[in-house]
Amino acid sequence: MTNVPDEASSYEQPARLPLHDLMEASGLSKYEVLELVEYGALVPAEPMAGQWSFSFRSITVARAARRLREEFELELHGVALLLAYMDRISDLEAELCALRARTPR
Repeated sequence: MTNVPDEASSYEQPARLPLHDLMEASGLSKYEVLELVEYGALVPAEPMAGQWSFSFRSITVARAARRLREEFELELHGVALLLAYMDRISDLEAELCALRARTPR
């Protein structure tokens, strides 16, 4: 018998990262993570749960937040705003790429 998880169960519950692990992986303090959640830059998987957990993509966002804060000496509300702009730019670039792919040459 193998230890491969049941295929159906792997789709039901995506892997989550506890708050402590996110802090450790990103280099942010608990206060910084909580503030970024307050500003909407990070979103817990289940905000009403007793202990927050995050998607693994949150590591990338949290690391970017730390770098922006350190490199530009920004307050966290400024970091959250920049992250929102960067996300919007990424969405617009993807949309533009999709439109270009549909345009005949």
